[in-house]
Amino acid sequence: MAHRRPSTVPTHRYFLLNKPYGALCQFTAEPGRACLKDHFPVADMYPCGRLDSDSEGLVVLSNDGAFQAHIASPQGKLWKTYWVQVEGIPTDVALERLRKGVEIDGSLTLPARAERMDDPGLPDRDPPVRFRKSVPTSWLEIRLREGRNRQVRRMTAAVGFPTLRLYRWAVGEYTTEGLAPGEWREIGPGKS
Repeated sequence: MAHRRPSTVPTHRYFLLNKPYGALCQFTAEPGRACLKDHFPVADMYPCGRLDSDSEGLVVLSNDGAFQAHIASPQGKLWKTYWVQVEGIPTDVALERLRKGVEIDGSLTLPARAERMDDPGLPDRDPPVRFRKSVPTSWLEIRLREGRNRQVRRMTAAVGFPTLRLYRWAVGEYTTEGLAPGEWREIGPGKS
């Protein structure tokens, strides 16, 4: 009689990390640069998408490849919500251009949601955002379903309002609610 080995089912895990400004969105360290492993101690997890080092906020991590693909893929159609501090006060015309799509590298971005918002009260950034006394700043909430390289920064620049600070608040239903910069929490799939 043959003995059967018990089947092993891989244990998938899911995490939310509030990535601080300056940290690389990778686990491989580079000289003099912080990376994910400086803020997140769980081994064998991978970011579901990228966030530039000069951007802050939500990074979803998992060891579940199907979940990673769903979160990161434009076909997943998950809205990604960014809080964006820009130089100047965007006009209604500029906001409408963001909503309809702007040209980047010869093609239009997908329609976005773009609204003015009050200062979200984020913790101070280190280093602080540069300010010019003669130029006011304001905040926008921009929601996208795609993720081109440096897309939000390139979109706001294209309509004449350069990004000073970029914070990803949400990916789909997942948010940084209750997480200070550098903090993380474990979640279950489909739960925030």
